[in-house]
Amino acid sequence: MEYRIGLVGCGTVGQGLLEILLKKKEYLREKLDFEAKVVAISDMLKGSLIIPEGIAIERLLRLLGQGKKIGDYLEGKPNDAERMDALEVIEKCDADIIAELTYTDIKTAEPATSHVKKALQTGKHVVTSNKGPAALFYEDLKKLAQENNLFFRIEGTVMSGTPVFNLFENSFAGNTIKQIKGILNGTTNFILTKMEEENMAYEDALKLAQNLGYAEADPTADVEGYDALAKIVILSNVLLGGNLSPSDAKREGITGLSKEKILEAKKKGYRYKLIASTRKENGGIEAGVSPQKLPLSDPLAGVMGANNALTFDLDLLGKVTIQGPGAGRTETGYSILIDMLAIHRQLSKQLIRR
Repeated sequence: MEYRIGLVGCGTVGQGLLEILLKKKEYLREKLDFEAKVVAISDMLKGSLIIPEGIAIERLLRLLGQGKKIGDYLEGKPNDAERMDALEVIEKCDADIIAELTYTDIKTAEPATSHVKKALQTGKHVVTSNKGPAALFYEDLKKLAQENNLFFRIEGTVMSGTPVFNLFENSFAGNTIKQIKGILNGTTNFILTKMEEENMAYEDALKLAQNLGYAEADPTADVEGYDALAKIVILSNVLLGGNLSPSDAKREGITGLSKEKILEAKKKGYRYKLIASTRKENGGIEAGVSPQKLPLSDPLAGVMGANNALTFDLDLLGKVTIQGPGAGRTETGYSILIDMLAIHRQLSKQLIRR
């Protein structure tokens, strides 16, 4: 089956997705009966393009790699989309699925939420790795999708391409969750690893993380726990049926952890991790993020470097821990493909039933 795809945002994740679609084109078509035709792209810095017959991905990636704009694809020919903002591109393009891949604003969830709403209102499925809409407006957007017989999927919002939501839809189906806890920010895990293993001061470990591209110039979202907080709120609402906002959960980052405190814990057989957790408690949901001292026997204590991990406490299986990358160009691009394939499977089932 062929799907017309529109991208809103064509930065690291968007280009990662395009590279995967190009590399895996034959495999997806022959093994999974999935064929993607990219018909529209809108990026606030690189420009916009709508081509109903499909954009040649290899050619576009080559232009972007040369530092050129999306509009250069047309080689000087008229480009009506260039004058459109993202909302107009979403409305005008004939896409089946919109991939919303813009930057995350955890305070307002804009402009991403407006993009998602516009897509759903104009009959397009939505897949996104943007934490903002999922953390602040998941129930509203899910309802809007259902009212329009569409899908709103968010696999990439928590652990990038490491499956969480798809895992529960399939492999963990039938389980009741008692608790979820884990490491949901690779930057802080990298910093804590360096402070413990290489005796680094916090400032030196942070600088190294920035030099390696793990941390932004302004690392506040990571080191103060806001990023992990958004992710645990998403898990609380999607998997535990909550209706939390980030302000409902407790938050403490790692800036108060000294090297001395970390090394003292190590001597006693413990290891500090920034842990995000959620569970049902007294008829509500208790969620939060804080540095915690874990015994070395805890699977999460062995997760080092920039990796993420989650431990699920399930009524049928007990405790199950998954570990994998929580960020990255290819990894997050893959999370978008995961959701597109999930939509493809659901639509294929509907066709069979007819």
